[in-house]
Amino acid sequence: MSIVMPVIVGAGPAGVRAAQALVAQGLRPVILDEAPRAGGQIYRQPPPGFQRAKPALYGFEHRKADAVHRAMNDMLAQVDYRPGSLVWNVEGKTLDVLQDGVSTAVPYTHLILATGATDRVLPFPGWLTPGVYTLGGSQVALKFQGCAIGSRVVFMGTGPLLYLVAYQYARAGAQVAAVLDTSRFTDRLAALPGMLRAPGLLAKGLYYMAWLRAHGVPLRSGVRPIAVQGQARVTGLTYCQGGREHSVECDALAYGLALRSETQLASLVGCEFEFNARDRNWTPRRDTAGRGSVPSVYVAGDGAAIAGADAAELAGERAALALLEDIGQPVDARRARELESHLAANSRIRTALERAFPFPEDWAASIADDTVICRCEEVTAGTVRRAVHDTAAQEMNRVKALTRVGMGRCQGRMCGAATAEVLAQACGRTPAEVGRLRNQPPVKPVPVRVVCLERQEKVSA
Repeated sequence: MSIVMPVIVGAGPAGVRAAQALVAQGLRPVILDEAPRAGGQIYRQPPPGFQRAKPALYGFEHRKADAVHRAMNDMLAQVDYRPGSLVWNVEGKTLDVLQDGVSTAVPYTHLILATGATDRVLPFPGWLTPGVYTLGGSQVALKFQGCAIGSRVVFMGTGPLLYLVAYQYARAGAQVAAVLDTSRFTDRLAALPGMLRAPGLLAKGLYYMAWLRAHGVPLRSGVRPIAVQGQARVTGLTYCQGGREHSVECDALAYGLALRSETQLASLVGCEFEFNARDRNWTPRRDTAGRGSVPSVYVAGDGAAIAGADAAELAGERAALALLEDIGQPVDARRARELESHLAANSRIRTALERAFPFPEDWAASIADDTVICRCEEVTAGTVRRAVHDTAAQEMNRVKALTRVGMGRCQGRMCGAATAEVLAQACGRTPAEVGRLRNQPPVKPVPVRVVCLERQEKVSA
């Protein structure tokens, strides 16, 4: 009988539930997670000794957060859990993992990628000013470090996370200067019939908005940013609403345009991709169980497609059941069908959410030529547009070769989505038509000595 060595990347809701299902069938998976404690971004745990209660940290979701945390704690003796581990490369069914400054090789026979999501941003004048954070970054500061990003904070962007994080900050005692939504009230009104399929989710969203408004927080819709004010630090934000210019004083700005899947490892392992029009992103092609196009590779949670924490738990379990099926272990077919049914229902709700908080497709056209879109290589929007004009480039990797966009420390993780939007607008194509950046290791920054040592060892071998 062949040895099964399952590895799970990510210890958020999807990774934890996947591990649970494997442990229940007698397997001992390796769980690799960048964070020092399990929970993922949505249920991120503070450092040990942090005194803030879970209801204060997670709000309405504190019981779900506690359930995921307890599930992980209950199976620690049955898994090989490695927190603080960055998977930075995949090659030949072996993961390169950096932990405590040392890179080690972790082999696998079956791989579940539960890598989660990150913020999606578009640049605008002043977005690199100190004091500007992503929505996710501001949430990390609050949950993990127990501090606010500023004393007077503006929240801007779109998506459910916008109101959730603003509410969390206000409840924690921070001063929220304004919540500026790029979507319009009419967008949310048009999505209402679809949102009625999830009355609990709708009620929470309405509650956040009502609570903020009742506590004097200005809520504005149909907003487009003009510029961040300040040099050494944010001092305010100028924005446009209804054709009129407005400004608000603040010392910090948190912004983001919903989320996008973290897919670098899926790309390095060789998975085929397809353009997800709803998420406006390239995601790994998979079946309803979570099987990727590469045998023995499974994708689950927001790393497969943006679906939220509840769906991530379901998808993690379903991917684990698919793994068990593939190694010949008996699984509960009824449970598998039930999970797929719930996931399908959740997908319909996500479609309604995207209609309520649509991506601002007009934003890219308004980005000034001198605005930096790639921070690592200091590539501006104008540089990308000139590449289109001078060379007729119409594909992401061609533009990368011409401009160095996406060649820096982030490897296109943060600038890729914005570049695709600018490129598509400049050449009159869609984001799907301009393609995606080919991923290269390391997927996140690692010390140069780690990469050099690995190459030296491979040459010697």
